[in-house]
Amino acid sequence: MSFKSVLKRFFGIKPPEDPNKPKTPKEKTKDFFESLIFALIAAFFIITFIVQNTRIPTGSMEDTILVGDFVLVNKFIYGSSSPRYIPFTSIPLPYFTLPALREPKRKDIVVFEFPGNKDQMHADDRGVQYVKRCIGLPGDTIQIIDKVVFVNGKQFWIPPHIRYLSPYAKPPGIVEPRIFPKGAPWNEDNYGPLIVPKKGWTIPLNADNIEKWRTIIDREYGKRVVKVDGNTITIEGKPVNSYTFKKDYYFMMGDNRDDSLDSRFWGFVPRDAIVGEAFIILFSWDRDIPFSDLFRLIGSVRPERILKLLH
Repeated sequence: MSFKSVLKRFFGIKPPEDPNKPKTPKEKTKDFFESLIFALIAAFFIITFIVQNTRIPTGSMEDTILVGDFVLVNKFIYGSSSPRYIPFTSIPLPYFTLPALREPKRKDIVVFEFPGNKDQMHADDRGVQYVKRCIGLPGDTIQIIDKVVFVNGKQFWIPPHIRYLSPYAKPPGIVEPRIFPKGAPWNEDNYGPLIVPKKGWTIPLNADNIEKWRTIIDREYGKRVVKVDGNTITIEGKPVNSYTFKKDYYFMMGDNRDDSLDSRFWGFVPRDAIVGEAFIILFSWDRDIPFSDLFRLIGSVRPERILKLLH
C-alpha cells in the first residue's frame, strides 16, 4: 500500500495534487463551491462569535457616533453567544454563551438587544440592537440633577462629544409620564436616585412598589407571573413579600442626552442581552442619500471618520 493510500484511508487526508496536472471542468466547479462554502462558514463564525458590523440609524449617540456610521462591534470581549433567533425572524433559538474576557464597565459603548419598553415583556421586534453608553453597573445608584449624571454620589465622567439640544433642564417636580420606572415622580433631566439591580439582591415587595418591579420580574421568568390582589402580591400563584434578582443589570444612556430613548425611559438592560462593545468606526456616509443617487452618496463619505477609534 502506497504512502498516499495510507494517508487517504487512515487519516482522511487528501494528498496534495500535482499543481501541473490540468483540472477538469467538474473539478474546477467542485473547488469553487468548496471555497465558497468555506468562506461562508468562516464569515458566519466571525460575525457570530468575534466581530460584527452595525449601522447606526439614529442620533442618540451624537456626536460620538453619527447617523450613517458603520461601527465594528467586539462580541468576544463580553462573551459572544450562538445565534439567538432564526435568521430574518423573531423566533428564539436555544443558545450558548462563551466565557467573557471581562465584564462591561462604565464608559463602555455597548451594543445590546433592546429589552422592550418599560411595560413590555419584550421588544416588538426581538433581536433589535441598540448602541448606548454604559452608565451604571449592577448595584450602582444613578441620579441625574439638572442634566448632570451622578453615580454612587459622584459626578459621572463627561463624554468628550456629549451633546445637549437645550441648555435648560426640566425642573424637579415636572413629571414625565414616559419615565422609568412606572409611577416615578421624575423627568429625564432630574431623575432618581435609582439603584441598578444586582444578581442575588433581595428587595421588599408591597402594594406601593410592585409596579416598579413587576415587568422586570416577569421578564426574569419569561412570562407574566406577578399578580396583585389588594395588598397581596403573588408570583406564580404564591404570596410573596420580597424578591431576589436572578440576573445582573446595567443602566445605559446616549451621549446625545436630550434626544436619546434610553434606560431613563425603558429601564435596565440584563447582562444576557449585551452583545458586545463598539470600538471603531469602519466607514461613514450620509444615509439619507438614496443608493440610486450613487455619485452623491459616494461624495458624502466622511474620510475623517474612517477607522476612527471610539472612546
